[in-house]
Amino acid sequence: MPYPKKKTTADASSAGPGPERLTGSIERVTFHSEETGFAVLKVKVRGRRDLVAVVGTIPNISVGEWLEAEGRWHIDPKHGQQFKADHLRTTHPDTLEGIEKYLGSGLIKGIGPVYAEKLVKAFGKEVFNVIDNRSALLLKVEGIGPTRRTAIKEAWAEHKVVREIMTFLLSHGVSTARAFRIYKTYGEQAIERVMSDPYCLARDIRGIGFQTADQIAQRMGIAHDSDLRARAGVEHVLQELTQDGHCAYPREALTEETVKMLDIPVETVEAAIDHDIAEKRVITDRDRNGETLLYLRALHQAETGFAEDLNNLARGPHPCPPIDVEKAIEWVQQQVRLDLAPSQQDAIRQAVRSKVMVITGGPGVGKTTIVNSILKIFRAKKLKVSLCAPTGRAAKRMSETTGLTAKTIHRLLEFDPATGQFKHHRDRKLAGDVFVIDEASMIDISLAYQLIRAIPARAAVIWVGDIDQLPSVGPGTVLRDLIESDRFGVCRLTEVFRQAAASAIITNAHRVNRGELPLAPGKESEERRASDFHFIHEEEPEAAAARLVRTVKESLPRRFGLDPVEQIQVITPMQRGALGARALNQALQEALNPRGDYIERFGYKFRIGDKVMQMVNDYQKDVFNGDIGRITAIDPEDRMLRVRFEHRSAEYDFQELDELALSYAITVHKSQGSEYPYVVVPIHTQHYMLLQRNLLYTAITRGKQMVILLGMPKAVSIAVRNAESGRRITLLRERLANG
Repeated sequence: MPYPKKKTTADASSAGPGPERLTGSIERVTFHSEETGFAVLKVKVRGRRDLVAVVGTIPNISVGEWLEAEGRWHIDPKHGQQFKADHLRTTHPDTLEGIEKYLGSGLIKGIGPVYAEKLVKAFGKEVFNVIDNRSALLLKVEGIGPTRRTAIKEAWAEHKVVREIMTFLLSHGVSTARAFRIYKTYGEQAIERVMSDPYCLARDIRGIGFQTADQIAQRMGIAHDSDLRARAGVEHVLQELTQDGHCAYPREALTEETVKMLDIPVETVEAAIDHDIAEKRVITDRDRNGETLLYLRALHQAETGFAEDLNNLARGPHPCPPIDVEKAIEWVQQQVRLDLAPSQQDAIRQAVRSKVMVITGGPGVGKTTIVNSILKIFRAKKLKVSLCAPTGRAAKRMSETTGLTAKTIHRLLEFDPATGQFKHHRDRKLAGDVFVIDEASMIDISLAYQLIRAIPARAAVIWVGDIDQLPSVGPGTVLRDLIESDRFGVCRLTEVFRQAAASAIITNAHRVNRGELPLAPGKESEERRASDFHFIHEEEPEAAAARLVRTVKESLPRRFGLDPVEQIQVITPMQRGALGARALNQALQEALNPRGDYIERFGYKFRIGDKVMQMVNDYQKDVFNGDIGRITAIDPEDRMLRVRFEHRSAEYDFQELDELALSYAITVHKSQGSEYPYVVVPIHTQHYMLLQRNLLYTAITRGKQMVILLGMPKAVSIAVRNAESGRRITLLRERLANG
């Protein structure tokens, strides 16, 4: 098709060598990236029989809208003639047909094709004005009641504001995909807030990092060496260090990191640190060697507050009335029908006299037995016990093993949507005499502080966990610091009981923990058929990934009659690479759930039936980081996706789907606190940076009935030898010891 040399219709024109203009209605959105705004559109232009292909960048687009484009015609070798737009602008459609398509495109929650037709029939071209200014008239439309009317009006207002934010972000060269979350955080003041301090995006909006905020700041004219940029950089580096588990960082090292990241003079960074200290955004402290450490204010408060509250709680009389401990041990052995080991009996003696104690040990050493025994004694003495754990799965397992109700820490503390805070805190304590906290290795300092400040001073606290597992994802090493402070009673269970020792999973977990290679049975041995631990050798990452998919989809289900989604969990050391969680999730989704309705957002296709994990705490939905569920519904009209978790269902706006990730494969960190019937662990030298002993140990101990390592023996050897995971910077141990 020849390049147009002249104006062909009233809507497509050129003026010499300058840009050409084209207008028309959008009939089809062939492609649109929420990240970049790049769009491929099919546009109906007056005077042209065929739809015109228009390509360009625009933050938000819907079928039925009227498009104004400025650019040039272009012949694409693959797709033919296109109008390549330098500038795109949309307005509301002005024809009844266009308005109906626009409203029925799923753009506005509560309006689908059926209601779009009804609204246009009722109000014609005035429909936008009615929704905006006279929404009471919507009640005259059949099927629209007060609830739907409110939903339509709110969704329309939200749509307009989000669109403005998208346009603003795109004009500054950044992704528009987070516009909805920016709106949810700042409301109608979003653009004003961002213009006054673009670095607030990095602090407040998940998914927007410092680099993106910095890019906006630079485009807005904020100087490269400005004080605002330096202060934001200092806080960003400190925040990033908490992602590595640190509660604080040496001032000199923090200065070096910030200078390197921002490429500005040392003096500017030092001045920014001094300003943040004066404003109490950053708090100073000193370690035992006199080195200055810098904390973000909230973490300093959490660390000092936790130490003070726990030390105060440890004082005073135990809530258990005086008892003959030896008789209690005899009685409880009859109750559980077991002879308790000497270390377990010692745990009971400590539990009735220490207001704060720790029970630690690996798999098969009797932690569950001793916790149950202690609980039986306390309940026989009419003490009110409260059980909690950091994740839903850990709380569920605790309920199953004790026969008592256990809650997640978040649900125990009860979030109050009205205030944005927990209902239980220092001034409104929890009710209870004894609090047992399971999977304590997973608890970071912030959550530990929220919990301990809500526990009444008269109560006793028992921390239960495996100190050799990975530390918490969040900052701090709470369980390790409790033990190493030498301030509280500690019961270390080390003896693996006979029944547990028959499991190769448990035997190999302890071998790994001692720095020894795990043992797997030979290929054809009788032992192999009976074993619950196996190794599949695959050298190449792509071959290992393909073998893993076959193992999950075919081999294990065929041999053991398993549901591959519900009963098999893939646990991998990292997110990236051919054997990382992202790539494996895509491959497993294609193998296990390849067909059906889906919505694509934030790099994932979410399909009905998919297994997904909640990636952040969402107190409004009452779902928390690590909760796993199944997608049960996708509603394009209401722009909503529903997930069924173990304890409840939750609904997500399509723009909130960055809270979810596919979970056919999850990282070892995300698996903590959970157990799964069958576990497959890819392990390869591709994961070199994360191959550590405690990571492999944690992965192995997630399996209940079978664990399969799949990959390279060399990678297993590297992980077993690498016991140095790096010390996290925190002063909690010293604060506890000095209490």
